[in-house]
Amino acid sequence: MNIQLSDHFTMGRLLRFTLPSIVMMVCTSIYSVVDGLFVANIVGSDALASINIVMPLFLVLGAFGFMLGTGGSAEVAKTMGEGRDEDAKSYFTNLTLAVAVLGVALTLGTVFFIRPISYLLGASDRLIDYCVVYGIICLIGNIPYMLQAFFQAFFITAEKPRLGMLLTIASGLTNMVLDWLFIAVLGWGIAGAAAATSIGCAVGGFLPLIYFARKNSSRLQFVRPKLHWRMLGHSAVNGSSEMVSNASRALTTFLFNIQLMRLVGEDGVSAITVMQYVNFVFIAVMIGFSVGVAPVVGFHYGAKNTDELKGLFRRCMTFIVASCVGMFVLSEAVAYPLINIFTDHASLFEMTLYGFRIFALSFLVVGVNIFASAFFTALCNGLVSAGISFARTIVFEAGAVLLLPIAFDLNGVWMALPVAEGLALLVSVGCLIFFRKRYQYA
Repeated sequence: MNIQLSDHFTMGRLLRFTLPSIVMMVCTSIYSVVDGLFVANIVGSDALASINIVMPLFLVLGAFGFMLGTGGSAEVAKTMGEGRDEDAKSYFTNLTLAVAVLGVALTLGTVFFIRPISYLLGASDRLIDYCVVYGIICLIGNIPYMLQAFFQAFFITAEKPRLGMLLTIASGLTNMVLDWLFIAVLGWGIAGAAAATSIGCAVGGFLPLIYFARKNSSRLQFVRPKLHWRMLGHSAVNGSSEMVSNASRALTTFLFNIQLMRLVGEDGVSAITVMQYVNFVFIAVMIGFSVGVAPVVGFHYGAKNTDELKGLFRRCMTFIVASCVGMFVLSEAVAYPLINIFTDHASLFEMTLYGFRIFALSFLVVGVNIFASAFFTALCNGLVSAGISFARTIVFEAGAVLLLPIAFDLNGVWMALPVAEGLALLVSVGCLIFFRKRYQYA
């Protein structure tokens, strides 16, 4: 039976509804890891480090898609909850056009400057050629990349989370098969990795355009476009937490790279790249759940169903806390084999494994911080959501990466994420307690 946003959500129904978005995020993380595996084991650790050097640029570009996707889907879900379905379709069309236009502008504004941008992001002369090749090819695929990030949230709002999941799986499988073909068979090296990524994004970014342009069985489809400047502004503000989160990931990745280049050189950047790949796999469950539940929260908030909102909040917190504990235990159990598949270089392996044992402490609390930010976005309070993300990443994480190595050298780099997430937990819990009466979720 198809689950609708207006339904009563038991724990079982909530998990069934959010499962596609969880699978979607886990698949996204896995095919990113496979991308890294092909590069690390066939092209080499310098190529892997180069991908992480230019990654901040793509995190910033993707942030715009996530911003309008999460912020816009909350606005659209709230509008649907108020019974204004035609307005919701018009808003959705307007948001899609905005992402496409923004994608073109950002691509043209960066593709001709990839070499100086790479140097600015910390590339050494040893890595620069890899950075330029990877960067140019991925920028060619930037528009579908941004659209894919945007549509991930809207398939859930359209009550078609399984279709979104299937498209993400198709995108990931395309990426992985082409990684094998371009890198292992044809020997295209890092250019093959970039081409596989861009073509995979085209599957996830362009196919939804065809689906929503035609009459379909979802709650959303494209209609004659009308400009809704006020709604676009609200969506941008509401999704600013996701923008801040992704942009700040770019900043902290840059700071990690700079600190590790200073302390241990290119091998340090390779080590943090492996850790971030593994980290993404583990937190994907919590990101997927938070993204999946957001339209449900937005709908019932718009419909003023306070009893349902209270039940949703309790069940969400139960799942998140259990997931945090489970992910930490699992990460400690599988750290050795996971890291081992990325490198057979003894010193690099030992450094990565040691650092990850410390790094993984963040899993104990990160889910609460991710959920709190997504929850306030769903309630259309972008300022609080952005405040949590800003404190978590730009203030605490960036600050920890800069300051802890002064006292603890390399260990300070590995400690930065657990310390930052622990401090952010205080902010998240404080906001959830402070606003509980205003929104009546507890």
